[in-house]
Amino acid sequence: MPLSSPVARKQQHQRLYDFQGFEREDGLWDIEGRITDVKPYAFPNKFRVEIKAGEALHDMSIRLTVGLDFVVKDIEAIIDESPYAICPAITPNFRKIIGLTVGPGWRAAVRRAVGGTEGCTHLVEMLGAMATVTFQTLYPALIKQKEDREKTASRKETSASDGIKKPGIIDSCHAYSAEGDIVREEWPDFYIGTNSD
Repeated sequence: MPLSSPVARKQQHQRLYDFQGFEREDGLWDIEGRITDVKPYAFPNKFRVEIKAGEALHDMSIRLTVGLDFVVKDIEAIIDESPYAICPAITPNFRKIIGLTVGPGWRAAVRRAVGGTEGCTHLVEMLGAMATVTFQTLYPALIKQKEDREKTASRKETSASDGIKKPGIIDSCHAYSAEGDIVREEWPDFYIGTNSD
């Protein structure tokens, strides 16, 4: 359902995000993100003299490479357009993200590594949003891994009491509540609800 009809208005800014996930031939996954900020009018800028209407004020990209364990194996950050000449100089600093795990606490870990003067506000914001894109990209492989594990192990061997770690996705949102039907169906060992259908 679309948003309701707005009051008459005039656009002042457009920010676009584009996220894509790729399975690589080497068994890793690339998660790519791009952010662009555009104004519908021209305005002065000390570094670029003038930023024309429709020209990107910000145009920045990230490629995050992860394994099935969600650990960051590599990262590349690029700033093609920015309001200041100094902005692209910070991109090598984003290599501090290598070794972090995409999952619970991801945004806080990113901010600790490259927040404030150690990074770029826009790239840090984009990295935060890339966590759910990472999960969406790896989900089919995680399901296959789960099915393969179930084929080779008995119910006893895969029970929570035998030390299988609770998936990080559980209790991350309403849909994945440990008391809900999705967890009951997908991860029954970690279901704590009362519905036994």
